[in-house]
Amino acid sequence: MKKVTPFLMFQGNAEEAMNYYTSLIEGSEITSINRYGVNEVGDEGSVMQATFSLKGQEFMCIDSNVKHKFTFTPSFSIFLTCDGEEELDRLYGKLSDGGKLLMPLDDYGFSKKFAWIEDKFGVSWQLNLPS
Repeated sequence: MKKVTPFLMFQGNAEEAMNYYTSLIEGSEITSINRYGVNEVGDEGSVMQATFSLKGQEFMCIDSNVKHKFTFTPSFSIFLTCDGEEELDRLYGKLSDGGKLLMPLDDYGFSKKFAWIEDKFGVSWQLNLPS
């Protein structure tokens, strides 16, 4: 086994999500995008497979060409350990915009400042500022 990579399946907005995430987190980038072409299984131009990294952590994603009744679940989340309050507050504002709060920003005892958010794409994020 070479590595383990988190894999996110979107339904038509994978590229939008990757662009959004890499714009929010410093030191992040889209590393590859393969798109569906004419007369292929997926919608032309949609993401067949892509990779991006957030602070060095690689992710893969696709736009599913099959519409599913399921989506992301908070039981899998991306956990971010922030360097300071300013960074946490900025990410909290951006990631919660259009999403929903699972645990609003607060001191829960296990962290100086913590929030759990489901973003506008349905992906779950835990934002942590260690004590």
